[in-house]
Amino acid sequence: MAGATRRGFLAGLLASGLVPRASWADAGNPAYLAAARLPSGVFALVGLGAAGERLFEIPLPGRGHAAVAHPSRPLAVAFARRPGQFALVIDCASGETVRRLDTPEGFHFYGHGAFSADGATLFTTENDYETGRGMIGIWDAAGEFARLGAMPSGGLGPHELRLMPPGETLVVANGGIETHPEAGRQKLNIPTMRPNLSYLAFDGTLLDQVEPPEAWHKNSIRHIAVRGDGLVAIACQWQGAMGEVPPLLATHRRGGALAFHGFGPGVESDLQGYLGSVAFSGSGEEIAVTGPRGGMAVVTDAEGRVARRLDQRDICGAAPGAGGFVFTTGEGWVLADSGGPRELARHDCAWDNHLVPVG
Repeated sequence: MAGATRRGFLAGLLASGLVPRASWADAGNPAYLAAARLPSGVFALVGLGAAGERLFEIPLPGRGHAAVAHPSRPLAVAFARRPGQFALVIDCASGETVRRLDTPEGFHFYGHGAFSADGATLFTTENDYETGRGMIGIWDAAGEFARLGAMPSGGLGPHELRLMPPGETLVVANGGIETHPEAGRQKLNIPTMRPNLSYLAFDGTLLDQVEPPEAWHKNSIRHIAVRGDGLVAIACQWQGAMGEVPPLLATHRRGGALAFHGFGPGVESDLQGYLGSVAFSGSGEEIAVTGPRGGMAVVTDAEGRVARRLDQRDICGAAPGAGGFVFTTGEGWVLADSGGPRELARHDCAWDNHLVPVG
């Protein structure tokens, strides 16, 4: 009888909504998520504290690229590196994979996603490679992550997307590059590529779109960061000749023009035309971009004026930190920067491309 009474009591709590749902505190309150390759060769999703300490480590079936954290529940969606097929919904408190997301036949993921502000919907960048269209997948995150549909991304090769404040639109970095799984990571349309930055309503309406000038049409728009007032910072990857690398950092406000910001003579060439990540500082007053091929990060003010350069081998992950930034490298370092770099921790792993803030 006591058992039946307890079950009835719990059922009543569930019905009334008084049983607290799991939160990120149940996963140790991570500040960041990052994919990593461990010394054993196994890949994992790792939760890091604000001081760079490792809080949890959850195996992945292959190399990860980026993850996206649910705004309130301890759920992360971990994406395979393009053109990988897996996207796993992971309970970071229990370490269990609760759902594998599968795209329709003829689609694959591009490595990034974004939740709606209320956490009820997940949006994912995808390639419809049979028709050569960029798409945004839409998933029911309030339920069991059933696929609700998809909408055009506004261009080819959508890579990163972000939620725009106050949470009613998306901004998408359409890299402009056509790919096909049968060709691996080969880029199929470099001579004619047309990257753009697109703003989409949740119903798929294209609200605004900007692209580089014609002379820079090979400047692939890849990664983006969004400040609270709607300023977008853009990291590009040049697909043309290395002797003529244009500026790789741009900023944009919806309704305005795309503004490119150079780093100074020869710096873009030193970066080998490649930026791996972009982030606003914790205060929002600075922008950091990373160049793993060039072994450096460049920090600018919000207008794109260079403030400092950090030389660090294989630096790629970048995220807001207390008063500045936190970076990760392929050599296992977790670094902080607030006017100058300092070492937070070094782990026995190789961090992959991105450092994803939680919350």
